[in-house]
Amino acid sequence: MGKKYKIIYDRDNCIGAAACVAVNPEYWVLKEDGKASIVTNKKPEIKKINGIIEEVIIDEKDLKANIEAANVCPVRVIKIIDLETGKEVAPQ
Repeated sequence: MGKKYKIIYDRDNCIGAAACVAVNPEYWVLKEDGKASIVTNKKPEIKKINGIIEEVIIDEKDLKANIEAANVCPVRVIKIIDLETGKEVAPQ
């Protein structure tokens, strides 16, 4: 079945640099308000918490591109957690 990871994105603190969109446009998009968001047509099971935190579970095949997105974010608002170990794998 493969490993699963959780992206936790603090949208409220996004500054709209769009670095995540540049490196992984398949998962990230810049919205009208100037902040990034996880692409909903790619991952319809996005969980929104208080409208400011977005969480989504991804498969290992999507991990590398999303680690890159987390690593290029200048304000480090994208975190990726290994669901098996509970450890943060990004940003690095």
